Amino acid sequence: MELSTMGESGGGGCCPPMDLMRSEPMQLVQLIVPMESAHLTVSYLGDLGLVQFKDLNPEKSPFQRTYAAQIKRCGEMARKIRFFKDQMSKAGVLPKDSLENGTHIIDLDDVEVKLGELEAELVEINANNDKLQRSYNELIEYKLVLDKAGEFFSSAHTSATAQQIEIESQQVGEDLLEAPLLQQDKSIDSSKQVKLGFLTGLVPREKSMVFERILFRATRGNVFIRQTVIEEPVIDPNSGEKAEKNVIVVFYSGERAKSKILKICEAFGANRYPFSEDLGKQAQMITEVSGRLTELKTTIDAGLGHRNILLHAIGDKFELWNLKVRKEKAIYHTLNMLSLDVTKKCLVAEGWSPVFASNEIQNALKRAAVDSNSQVGSIFQVLRTKELPPTYFRTNKFTSAIQEIVDAYGVAKYQEANPGVFTIVTFPFLFAVMFGDWGHGICLLLATMYLIVREKKLSSQKLGDIMEMAFGGRYVIMMMSLFSIYTGLIYNEFFSIPYPLFAPSAYDCRDASCSEATTIGLIKVRDTYPFGLDPVWHGTRSELPFLNSLKMKMSILLGVSQMNLGIIMSYFNARFFKSSFIPQMIFLNSLFGYLSVLIIIKWCTGSQADLYHVMIYMFLSPTDELGENQLFPHQKTVQLVLLFLALVSVPCMLLPKPFILKKQHEARHQGQSYAPLEETDESLHVEANGGSHGHEEFEFSEIFVHQLIHTIEFVLGAVSNTASYLRLWALSLAHSELSSVFYEKVLLLAWGYNNWLILIVGIIVFIFATVGVLLVMETLSAFLHALRLHWVEFQNKFYEGDGYKFAPFSFILTANEDE
Repeated sequence: MELSTMGESGGGGCCPPMDLMRSEPMQLVQLIVPMESAHLTVSYLGDLGLVQFKDLNPEKSPFQRTYAAQIKRCGEMARKIRFFKDQMSKAGVLPKDSLENGTHIIDLDDVEVKLGELEAELVEINANNDKLQRSYNELIEYKLVLDKAGEFFSSAHTSATAQQIEIESQQVGEDLLEAPLLQQDKSIDSSKQVKLGFLTGLVPREKSMVFERILFRATRGNVFIRQTVIEEPVIDPNSGEKAEKNVIVVFYSGERAKSKILKICEAFGANRYPFSEDLGKQAQMITEVSGRLTELKTTIDAGLGHRNILLHAIGDKFELWNLKVRKEKAIYHTLNMLSLDVTKKCLVAEGWSPVFASNEIQNALKRAAVDSNSQVGSIFQVLRTKELPPTYFRTNKFTSAIQEIVDAYGVAKYQEANPGVFTIVTFPFLFAVMFGDWGHGICLLLATMYLIVREKKLSSQKLGDIMEMAFGGRYVIMMMSLFSIYTGLIYNEFFSIPYPLFAPSAYDCRDASCSEATTIGLIKVRDTYPFGLDPVWHGTRSELPFLNSLKMKMSILLGVSQMNLGIIMSYFNARFFKSSFIPQMIFLNSLFGYLSVLIIIKWCTGSQADLYHVMIYMFLSPTDELGENQLFPHQKTVQLVLLFLALVSVPCMLLPKPFILKKQHEARHQGQSYAPLEETDESLHVEANGGSHGHEEFEFSEIFVHQLIHTIEFVLGAVSNTASYLRLWALSLAHSELSSVFYEKVLLLAWGYNNWLILIVGIIVFIFATVGVLLVMETLSAFLHALRLHWVEFQNKFYEGDGYKFAPFSFILTANEDE
């Protein structure tokens, strides 16, 4: 199967048509590159993206390699770029897109100098801004302390003055008010009076109660505390985060108590600020703080404006610098995989490349030598090896998603038959068998067409994980929706409603008694409905048994067909022994192939034979007469022959391979027949992984047991896999019944109330149920079951999937990777 190469296939230039059945022929190449052109050569090969380099220095640690210093240098530049990205993200500055080709114009040394200058300037701006912001936040808190504590002292002074006047009116000359907050007796000696000190500040609100309790215990109750709640959160100068705080005023007596209070304030993160008891000084301090706040705000805004200008300048070149640094780092990582020759003037590289890319690689080597002004050209040569090559399938945007589905099971071995060729068609078709409804298929198609029409714009955007998966598989979903429309037309279901699209129904009522379309009373009055299920069968009492029979038999036919395809593919994948192919085909088709033929005959003849009875008694009583269950002449004889072939095929699957292997082993030790094995891929694989097997012990019993397990697995798997395909029938019926329930119990029920409000609610519920359950959950369910049928029932017949994927050095992959 050949398709023309499209946008996502690896490599540039003119390529031969890609063969999806087998992986690309690969070759191990050796490149001998002069030192002066090595960097540019690797760069051009990275643009080409068709060489997978081998590490020729596996014994060296990353720090012992030739270009460790350059990688460290690129890593430091990458750190600066990440710092710029973080700063731009915080400031809401988006980097501008830049052309990838611009990376060849700029020099890495210039980028390094520029990044260093910009980082130093930005760090200095940030440091100054942090200092200013901290001072600004401290002044904000200080202003709050002045306001709240001032209110407290002012109210205390007013209260004390009023109290003093009242006392003077009652007891003239007794007590005089000497301090705003402390009433003292004049008769007491001034030397014996106790002077109270106080501290003001802010404490986090969640710690305020604990703070007050600790102060009380530490000073043994010799403190007086007043707290005032601040309504709005404030920015803490130390952490820079918003926090809810209370203004506190703590009165104490003595230096010892003051020392304890200061330590407790520090432990609780309470910020302290100076405060004057004098009302005049308070007003002066408030004026000074307000003026400084205005000045700081102007300075901070100017600094942020300069910072934004700098970040926009960085954003203009950010993508270009980022891509340049990542490319250079990737180049030096690749150069570290190369080895120095004995003269230390050339680098030697080895790697895998597709055969078709030889000319492109050589052209890149020549171009690099010319552009670097090298006096000596690079040498390109193909090496002979017995090592198993990597697997490379050239795909496009249509086939890449299907290939990913196959690779998720296992990467094909080199030149192994690729199940993706058949999966392109069989996967969406089996999905549609379970999802068949042309109304739901149209909804799925519309959603997919939106992704396809806007694929250029969406491909450059960062989508969520689920949306990214849906966008990557947009063409698979498109095929699934098209096949769903096709099978929906066969089932004649549009949101579970049948429509006579192609012709009127072939059946009609005999009289009025069959108005409810029961099984009795329908007669055929026209030609058979030309395509799909006759609409009259929907809603009849016989609908479910009829659809049961139809979909169950169809599932068996599809399952047996796909399993036969898997066995045929095993013939093409077999390297040594194709002897198991014929017994496997005979066993499967003697039983389930025969059942498929009986189903087709019954459909064509309209026979009422019971196929369950036929298949059961084919084993239990093969010599009994079939009677009314006979579908064709000499059926009993045919069944006896098929049963005999099925029984004989089991030892034929078991015995030949162990004895042939033993004979080949004996001949190999005699030096007679090892030459043909060198021509096979499996011999290369065995040679590469296990070395020469000329001296290995041959365990006949181990080989025999191994083949016995495979034989039992196939025999039991033929039965279980056929039964597994009945999930096509089960999920199809479940989808149809769910759709009918939503239509009848939601939409029609709401319609029957003749109330617009109930009807609108019913329509909304129906839409959400259809989208959420049928178009999302059922789609996912059918997808997973189709995946299982391909991975287990189909691919296990022939697909080993124990290879490794071709991973070329490519700047396209480097650009798509996150740091």
